[in-house]
Amino acid sequence: MKIKSNIAVSDNGFVFDPNTGDSYNLNNTAAEILQMLKSGKEETEIIKVFAKKYDVDETTFEQNFYDFLGMLNHYNLVEENRG
Repeated sequence: MKIKSNIAVSDNGFVFDPNTGDSYNLNNTAAEILQMLKSGKEETEIIKVFAKKYDVDETTFEQNFYDFLGMLNHYNLVEENRG
């Protein structure tokens, strides 16, 4: 999943969508995930990093991670997959 290139993300978790004028505030974990996605990290890599960093099992984190990705998609913050 790729975050739209025009989405602005600050270090403190403020997200701005210039297409709609909408803004969002993320907690630290969500902001870190979003920054990793913007930098091009693969989803599987993010899951492994967070599971190790926060000492949580991958399955538990993965469920929450994909819920978060669903929210990003719902708010149109991600690129459409073109196959």
